[in-house]
Amino acid sequence: MSKKINPKREAYKKKQEEQGRKVVNWIFGVLIAFAVFYLIWTFVNM
Repeated sequence: MSKKINPKREAYKKKQEEQGRKVVNWIFGVLIAFAVFYLIWTFVNM
């Protein structure tokens, strides 16, 4: 029985890691986009 649970746990762990990477990539992408918009906004207001 424990042999059946182990592959499920590993698949779940792999799925969680992939989703975590996607979330981190989205967060960094949004932060970079905000930085670019802020730079443009500061240069326009000078």
